[in-house]
Amino acid sequence: MATLKVTDDSFEADVLKSETPVLVDFWAEWCGPCKQIGPALEQLSDEMAGQVVIAKVNIDDDPMTPSKLGVKGVPTLMLFKGGQLSAVKLGPMPKGKIAEWLAEQGVGAVAEA
Repeated sequence: MATLKVTDDSFEADVLKSETPVLVDFWAEWCGPCKQIGPALEQLSDEMAGQVVIAKVNIDDDPMTPSKLGVKGVPTLMLFKGGQLSAVKLGPMPKGKIAEWLAEQGVGAVAEA
């Protein structure tokens, strides 16, 4: 399952009303570290399908949602469970660290590195 592109208009339906936990990656086209973690998020989206939805919000195309949530820099990862923000991580991380962080939040199991 590929990552889900989320917009200001679809954020409530795609993230807040999701039955499955949603990891939202706030990113920008001009952001090098955002591009670094992109492939890791795509892989985790496939490996953890059914356990977590991995969504991406481009802060330049859809600035209202990141502004409401207080996103100050990119990449910012926010985990939503049951429509509530439950955890935030700032900056790039390798795939194994993202999977580990998700496991610490009770989402999925630690993926093999």
